[in-house]
Amino acid sequence: MKKPVIAVPIGDPAGVGPEIVVKALADPALTEIARCIVIGDKRIIEKTIKITSVKLKINIIKSPDEGVFEHGIVNVIDLENIVPESFEFGKVSGLCGQASFEYIKKSIELANSGTVDAVSTTPINKEALKAGNVDFIGHTEIFGQLTRTQDPLTMFEVRNMRVFFLTRHVSLAKACTMVKKERIVDYVVRCHEALHRLGVAEGTMAIAGLNPHSGEHGLFGNEEVEEVFPAVRQLKNMGYAVEGPIGADSVFHLALKGRYNSVLSLYHDQGHIATKTLDFERTIAVTNGLPFLRTSVDHGTAFDIAGKGIASEISMIEAIRVAAKYALNFKAPM
Repeated sequence: MKKPVIAVPIGDPAGVGPEIVVKALADPALTEIARCIVIGDKRIIEKTIKITSVKLKINIIKSPDEGVFEHGIVNVIDLENIVPESFEFGKVSGLCGQASFEYIKKSIELANSGTVDAVSTTPINKEALKAGNVDFIGHTEIFGQLTRTQDPLTMFEVRNMRVFFLTRHVSLAKACTMVKKERIVDYVVRCHEALHRLGVAEGTMAIAGLNPHSGEHGLFGNEEVEEVFPAVRQLKNMGYAVEGPIGADSVFHLALKGRYNSVLSLYHDQGHIATKTLDFERTIAVTNGLPFLRTSVDHGTAFDIAGKGIASEISMIEAIRVAAKYALNFKAPM
C-alpha cells in the first residue's frame, strides 16, 4: 500500500509543537501508515530531542524525495530561521511567530506543488504572529489566503463522528442571528462536497437543533420553524440526504452510533463540547475546501508546560493518522 507523504510544520518554537512532533514521530506505528516530512529548524529539533529523550536521528533534506522513511529517522527541511537562545519557552515571541508562519508557508508550497499529499499542523500563537508582524490571526486564515480559498470549511473528526460548524468565532447572540435558511442550504451543499472529496459518499447529514428540543414547534424559539425546517425541505428537494433539526442533546450520540455520517453544528461550542468531551486529545480539525488535505491538532501552544518534555503527543499522532486515512483518496475542489 502506498503511504502518503505528509508535511508537518513544527509550529511556534516556544510552545509544545516541536515536542509533540518528535514524540509522535518516535512512535513506530506512524512509520507504517505515513511518510512524514518535518518543516522547522534543525537546532530546535535537536534541542527538543534532548528535552524529550526520544531516540531519533535527524536527516536534513531539501525535498521530500530525499527522505529516508525508516523508524528512528526524522526527515527535516531546515529553514534555519531561529536559534534556541533567541526565545524562552512559554513566552510570546515575535521571532517565534514569524518562524511558525514560515514553516506553514513552506508546507503550503510543498502541498501546492504536489510534492506532499497532506499537511498536519501544530499549534501557533496569535499574539506571537502579531508580534512578528504576521498579518493573519490563525491557521485557517493563512491557509485560505495562501491557497486563494474563500471561507474554508472546518470539520472535526473524533472516532467515527464528523462535525461541521455553521458559525464559529462570533458571540452566541450573533450566532443565533446567523441561523438562516439560505446559510444552512449553502453550508450543507458545501459540506456534502467536502465529504465527497474525502471519499465519504454514503450516509446522511444531520442538522443539530438550536433551541432546547429543537424549539418544540415554536414553544422555545422560532429558528427551527422559520429557518431550519424550510432549509431541510429545500435540501431534500435538491436531492441531498439530510435530516433535522435533531435535538442537540441526542444528535451527536446518534452520529457516534453511526446513524449519521456527519452533523452540522449551528454554533461553535455546540460541536466543540460534544467532540472534546468524547475525546479531547483525539478531536482533530480537518480544513476542507483547500486544494489539498490539511489536518491539525485541536489544542494550543500550552505555554504553561512548553519545554518540559511532558506534552502529550496523542493529538499529533491522531492528526497524522487522519491525514493518512484520507490523503490518497482526497480529491481537490474543481
